[in-house]
Amino acid sequence: MLRLITNGASPGAWTAGFLLLLSACASHAADEPAPVAEAAPVAEAAPVAVTQPPSPAAVAAIMGNDRLPDIGTRKQGIDWPSFLGPSRDSKSPEKGIQWPPKLLWSRDLGVSYDIGSIAAGRYYQYDRFDDICRLDCLNAETGEELWKFEHPVSYDDLYGYNGGPRCSPVIDGNRVYIFGVAGMLHCLQASDGKLLWKHDTNKEFGVVQNFFGVGSTPMIEGDLLLVMIGGSDALSQAAPPGQLDRVEGNGSGIVAFDKRTGEIKYKITDELASYSCIQTAAIAGRRWGFAFCRGGLVGFEPQTGKVDFEFPWRARIMESVNAATPVVVGNQVLISETYGPGAALLSVAPGEFKEVWADDPREREKKLQTHWNTPIEVDGYVYGSSGRHTENAELRCLDWKTGEVKWTQPATTRTSLLYVDGHFINQGEYGNLQLLKVNPEKYELVNELILREEKVQPGFAEAMPLLRYPCWSAPVLSHGLLYVRGKDKLLCLELIPEK
Repeated sequence: MLRLITNGASPGAWTAGFLLLLSACASHAADEPAPVAEAAPVAEAAPVAVTQPPSPAAVAAIMGNDRLPDIGTRKQGIDWPSFLGPSRDSKSPEKGIQWPPKLLWSRDLGVSYDIGSIAAGRYYQYDRFDDICRLDCLNAETGEELWKFEHPVSYDDLYGYNGGPRCSPVIDGNRVYIFGVAGMLHCLQASDGKLLWKHDTNKEFGVVQNFFGVGSTPMIEGDLLLVMIGGSDALSQAAPPGQLDRVEGNGSGIVAFDKRTGEIKYKITDELASYSCIQTAAIAGRRWGFAFCRGGLVGFEPQTGKVDFEFPWRARIMESVNAATPVVVGNQVLISETYGPGAALLSVAPGEFKEVWADDPREREKKLQTHWNTPIEVDGYVYGSSGRHTENAELRCLDWKTGEVKWTQPATTRTSLLYVDGHFINQGEYGNLQLLKVNPEKYELVNELILREEKVQPGFAEAMPLLRYPCWSAPVLSHGLLYVRGKDKLLCLELIPEK
């Protein structure tokens, strides 16, 4: 059933104290959905600056024979082919949401942190089972398994986190790419899972194990697959485990592969890898790439690998990571981290950058300190979860141009946002889902729900939540269906009914 918590409920009721980290199948569990309260339509919002994906005709022209046959029956809406969506900004152009959403199907997951990607009626989920990593291709509407691909894995986390994948699958035409926690990069045929090519990037580029393994989802740019790798020189291989302050780069911070053949096209920067994902954008007539690496932001030309600038931005403590993906609006780029310096907004031009505003390193209070969760810009304001730990995390709204904090909502735990139809779907790390109205003047909660099992277990007053901590993956929306996950379960909810 769905337990609804209305406007008057305190978000603090679902806060608890835990610590750190990132943002991710076993037997199919297509159970009958629990009865839910009747969904009510939510008023459509005025148009917002959401980057539109290319038209079907344009996609067909680009992909040619690479096209993946569409098996989906829901024709309204868009695919969600990679982490944070087609524009890597966690913003959807779909409209007509109804709340609460109806549970359609659920599935038990293996060990992982990533959430899946969707294209042509298929959902791709990447998990670990014992010493095997597995990519499952499911029917996105029913959860039925279509095929699976497996490969061996050997990885133990230095800090006790799970040893499963952190990166979401990336779908491009009839290819799907998976980048494992131990650096195995596979390109598969998306229709049937046939292996097309692979690279053991840790071995090939001399990667010294990162704090939490590999966790930067690759990016498609034209005919290239851009991958943050961060290999090291021979001397660095002798560094004791975890002593990453003694590791130096070898010029493979970012590697571009031919997306069809796997051929290496270029390698750039001595920067080491982070848990942020590469972002690309068109600015003033040219393409840009932005990689928020371990030591800071690298701006580059993605077709050639020419580096425009490097902007140092990292906490001084060794055990710190950059994890939020850069947010690009016009010619400006926002970066944020949670261990020290906070946030900075840069304006960029070929070969240079200028600082628009930045958190003061001398000030204890920062404007925005995002962890793994990427903030979202809407109409000149940026919204995001700020705070390193569960107990001190807050949801904030900032003026994009000035960095002025417009409002702060405390005691939310660390959350991840999805923008759709003038609202945010805000998922807390304990599985709660909030519907928030986008409002730069105040925090505006429309409704909040906890999805629970149908039966109450003996000795408990209420049914257990379907989603268990940690829920560290941003929600995904494709063709009206909302996908959310927790520690070991994936849920598919109907957020926008078919018309």
